[in-house]
Amino acid sequence: MKLKELTMKIPVFRRLSHWLLRIPLIIVFMQQGLSKMPVTPETADAFGLPYIVWWFVAYGELGAGIGLLVGGLIMFTRWVWVGDLITRFSGFVIGCIVTGVIWMGQPESLTFVLLYDHFHVLLWVGGLFFALKGTRNNKTIITTELLIQELVGVSSRIC
Repeated sequence: MKLKELTMKIPVFRRLSHWLLRIPLIIVFMQQGLSKMPVTPETADAFGLPYIVWWFVAYGELGAGIGLLVGGLIMFTRWVWVGDLITRFSGFVIGCIVTGVIWMGQPESLTFVLLYDHFHVLLWVGGLFFALKGTRNNKTIITTELLIQELVGVSSRIC
């Protein structure tokens, strides 16, 4: 019975757990987008891509990172549906960009990608997660009071 009691004391981060995945994706995509600035035709040629594709990739990465951040922060307002839409669109953009990156690598097979391209598979699954889940929770609006209750409840369960 002690194991069950110990397990029940482990905090549950229902409303905030998505940030554990959201923050690394924000960092990776904003960093990748910023590293492509300024967007030039010469850089696009170096990667064997048309300039318009390179432009969409660079600004798509930057926009997806910003979108994940903004979409997550809007969940603390009355405009939850806007944050949900932004988060879903950002996740879709991430999935599209990472699919293109995987295809540009010309892998031998899907098995090869799954076994040897872990980083891109993880980014793709992260994008898919946010495209499918969005920001909505069981409680549609997360108020400051609910956030404080969540954090206080977690700290009291740890002690």
